[in-house]
Amino acid sequence: MLRIKGGRVYDPANGVNGEVRDVCISGGRIVSDVDGPEARTIDATGMVVFPGGVDVHTHVAGGALNFARAMTPENHRTAAKFIHSPELRAGIGGTTPTTFATGYLYAGQGYTTVNEAAVPVLSARHTHEELRDTPIVDKSCCVLMANNELLLDLLEDGELERAKQLMAWFLWAAKGYGIKAVNPGGVTAWKWGKDAKILSEPVEGYSKVTPAKIIASLAQIVDELKLPHPVHLHCNNLGAPGNISTTLETMKVLEGRRAHMAHLQFHAYGGDDWHNLRSETAKLAEYFNAHPNLTADAGAILFGDAVTITADGPWQHLLYQLTGRKWGNLDVENETGCGVVPYAYKPSNLVNAVQWAVGLELLLLIDDPWRIYLTTDHPNGACFWRYPEIIHMLMNADFRRDLIRKLPEKALNRIVLPELNREYTLSEIAIITSAGPARALGMPQKGHLGVGADGDVAIFNNDDNAERMFAYPRYLIKGGVVIVEEGDIRKTIDGKELVVRPTYDESISDYLKPLFEQYYTMSFENYPVEMHRIEGADIHQCE
Repeated sequence: MLRIKGGRVYDPANGVNGEVRDVCISGGRIVSDVDGPEARTIDATGMVVFPGGVDVHTHVAGGALNFARAMTPENHRTAAKFIHSPELRAGIGGTTPTTFATGYLYAGQGYTTVNEAAVPVLSARHTHEELRDTPIVDKSCCVLMANNELLLDLLEDGELERAKQLMAWFLWAAKGYGIKAVNPGGVTAWKWGKDAKILSEPVEGYSKVTPAKIIASLAQIVDELKLPHPVHLHCNNLGAPGNISTTLETMKVLEGRRAHMAHLQFHAYGGDDWHNLRSETAKLAEYFNAHPNLTADAGAILFGDAVTITADGPWQHLLYQLTGRKWGNLDVENETGCGVVPYAYKPSNLVNAVQWAVGLELLLLIDDPWRIYLTTDHPNGACFWRYPEIIHMLMNADFRRDLIRKLPEKALNRIVLPELNREYTLSEIAIITSAGPARALGMPQKGHLGVGADGDVAIFNNDDNAERMFAYPRYLIKGGVVIVEEGDIRKTIDGKELVVRPTYDESISDYLKPLFEQYYTMSFENYPVEMHRIEGADIHQCE
């Protein structure tokens, strides 16, 4: 039992905005009160109390991450090391931290739940092994489906009901939590050396399946399966000049359906080539603000080293051509693909300067913080452990303006950031880092401090410098266990994995078995992830 006493509590999901009150935990859950000699008290007087952070979109486990780690050995030589101790296992930080380091780094800035946003079903077993190896935080994952050729074949034939059964089977086979759509149709086309840039045109190899049809079908199926999280969508034409038109068209396809727009920063550009690329965040925010069916994460960038890693193979090849940097490509049989390109964002680079501004603009122009969340699409835009830098920029307009002055002069007439004076409050920070992502993911036990919620609490020193404040929590409590104390990790625990169990017709197996024999290198029987591989599974029944 634990009592957190006298802190200023920010719990926006329950309408608590900086009130001095106690937070009590017993049996791993928030309770109304605790009493008895065994109850510990943490004196949080003068400190700020938040629900544990929730990252709605990150990349922390799986084959692609290991590919990225292998491609950046120089990073591991220079990155900070986690040396084995009674409390910590050895690990390496940097742009692609290893599993142990990932858990420590997230906990070390107040996060308790992360969503791995892109998992091929074929490699899900390995992904879960890495998630199991990642300490402290609870985990969920989104399964890649927008380029699964078995699914596209059914959409081509107009068999939407069977497509729904198939998708539900794949989701449960992967022990996933949600459905991810990356460049719908574009990764399939990449196997032919093509892409899918126009939403209304058929995908290479099909006559009726278009990106628009894939998007609409996935959104419909996710709703019909009653999944807690809407379709998690990486739009077509990621990173390209003028992609604002594709993004707006995609949003129109989704009208009437729930959707989460991933790393929106990479989809908010005007212009028709790299020389005249500009921000179109005002146009995007205007549409987004008027359509409450949508949520999004920022995918903000920060200057410095990163590793771009995405299932969007065509984009990664283009980035390789543009930069001449190292490039790797993976093809995951009938399901998806992947590309990896190490990258460095530079303030002197005109395109990078616009990208940096766009991420902040979206967070400042989208009115409702319950619908736009703090991410860097780790490790694509920057590492997750740099979130406090972004928080500081959101909370301090003067600091932002000082940074804007360092941008190239040519960038200033292509962005709207200098005109924006909005400053986030602590309550809004609690929303975009915890309460909002938890709501978007459909995790009612996360992101708040009401009775019955998971006992996940972050306690920070009150500091005018938000970067310093949020970089080092004074305490982190996970499931009632004190993990971080006085800024140091004192104990580690195993987090749980959140999994959905959709309802489907078992006869779909009869349809799939011969297709596996024909098209897959893995047998049908060995394909699904066994439950014993899932650490502390928390299963959400979808009925």
